[in-house]
Formats: sequence, C-alpha cells, structure tokens
Amino acid sequence: MAARSLASLSLGFGLVSIPVRLYSATESAGTVHFNLLTKDGARVKQQYVSEKDPSVVVPRSEMVKGYEFEKDRYVLFEPAELKSLEEGGSHLIDIVSFIPEKAVDPVYYDRAYFLAPDKRGGKPYNLLKAAMLESGRCALARWVWKSKQYVVQVRAQDEGLVLQQLLYADEVRSLKDLDIEQVTPSASELKLALQLIDQISADTYEPTMFEDEEKKRILAAIDAKIEGKQVVAVEHPEDARGGAEVIDLTEMLRASLSRGVSRAVQPSKRPASPAAADEEEVVSPMARPRGAKRAPKTAKTVEEVAAPVRARARK
Repeated sequence: MAARSLASLSLGFGLVSIPVRLYSATESAGTVHFNLLTKDGARVKQQYVSEKDPSVVVPRSEMVKGYEFEKDRYVLFEPAELKSLEEGGSHLIDIVSFIPEKAVDPVYYDRAYFLAPDKRGGKPYNLLKAAMLESGRCALARWVWKSKQYVVQVRAQDEGLVLQQLLYADEVRSLKDLDIEQVTPSASELKLALQLIDQISADTYEPTMFEDEEKKRILAAIDAKIEGKQVVAVEHPEDARGGAEVIDLTEMLRASLSRGVSRAVQPSKRPASPAAADEEEVVSPMARPRGAKRAPKTAKTVEEVAAPVRARARK
C-alpha cells in the first residue's frame, strides 16, 4: 500500500522555496486491547451526560466546543470556525539556522515525519540534502501545524529528509531536579565496566533485531485462555531481590563478564515446536518467561557465580 501524504508544504532554504510533501514516519503496531464488558459478556457503551442534569444523555450531534475564559464561562465555536483556526497556519517550514547534526539532545525529540519532494521540487530538495550530508549539519526551523507552532529539526539521510518535531524547553524536565547522588567509581570498577561495555558493544542499531516479546506473550496467553486454560502470573526471580540490597559491585561485574563468555559458548535453546513448549508444567504461556524452556547447563551460570556475593551481602 502506497504511503499517503498528510500535507503539501514548502521548505524555506534562504530565498529558495522547496515544495515538499509530508508523510508520517511511524505507524502503530497495535497494542493488545481489552474491551469493557458486563459480567454476562455484553459490551458497554460510553455516553456523555449534561453536568447540569446527569439524567440527560447528550448525543455527539448536539455537542459544541468552547473555550473557558473564566470559571464556568465559555466562548463557543462553530465547526467552521475551528476549521479556519486550524487552516490559518502557514504552510512554510522556515529554516532559521543550521547546527551540528548531533547538537540536539534526543530527549527533545517528539514526532517524526518524512519529507519528499513535490512537483518541481526534486532538484532543490536533493541539493539541500547533499549540502547537509556534506556539512554534517541539520536544520532548525519553525513550522505551524494544526493551530500549534513547532520548532523542528530537518536532518538528511541518504534516502531523503526527516522532519523531527522538537519539544519546547518548558516541556522537558531536568535531571538536576532529581538531586541524583554523584559517586565516583573506583579505578577497578571502571575498568571492569568498560570491559563489559566492550564485550556487548555493536557498531550499528538494527531495529529488526528487536520485537515486542511482551505483546507475543500476552497474545499467547489469550490463545491459551480461548482454549480453556487458566492464566497465571509470570514469576521473575530477578525481581525478588530488594532494591536496597548491598552487593559487591566488582564481583557482580566479573560475574557479568563470565556470563557473556558462557553465552558465547552455550547459547540458550528455545523449544523447536509448540508441542515441545506444551510439555512444560506451566498451565499457560502467561507463566512461561519469554516462551523459552531452559536447557540443562553444564557451564557455571551467573547465578552460581553471583550467589556467594549475595550471601556475603546479606550478612
């Protein structure tokens, strides 16, 4: 299915106006939704009632929108007036400066869109893309969309331009507000931590390496429920330890490094088929962490390595 354009806009680059089309860069993969029902299985309906008379149900056709300018006093707007407010914004994405590509902290990132050249926009579009790639810079611009003005980042990729809505400064909290305790690690701890980082480092981010395992687990549990099985809670042994437990950080880092080595030698095995998974003693997939059946281990596990550390910590 071809991507559907959301709007026709202009990207202002100095005195050059580049006609572009706007496309959503993301789409919802769909979360698992549960319906609200009565106890006999009938769906329930949401209704709006008048605050003055809760017995009066107000249909959507009789609702209007208003702005509260004083306590309990509203100015009402007709649908045509609301539409004119939304369409009153400029269709220009106005570039105000170019900054280093990594200058924007990702904490300010909001929604992302793709920009593609519109009619007669191919040449200036590709010129701007090539110039940004060559300079290692991205653009900051102002953009008005649906009655709101945004600060946006326009960054170049080999395939085209990405428009990233940015949050305003007053929309982002500061880590300084949390009064986080600053503790300097020892040289040995830092060395082990760097070794662990090096052991599990990768040069690129591959989105296809990750999938929503939690959604798969819930859907599997729903299938089990349809088959008449009971859904039971998952137990996570790693969550049983108290957050205030005192540990030997150096020993735990060494145990983590050992786990990385044992994983490389003996990767965990998953059941080859649904039939193999059903041989487990759990009642439903909801109780089976990640859908995996643990194979017997001959190598010493991280739990075995770390157990003496935890035992000493509890004393």
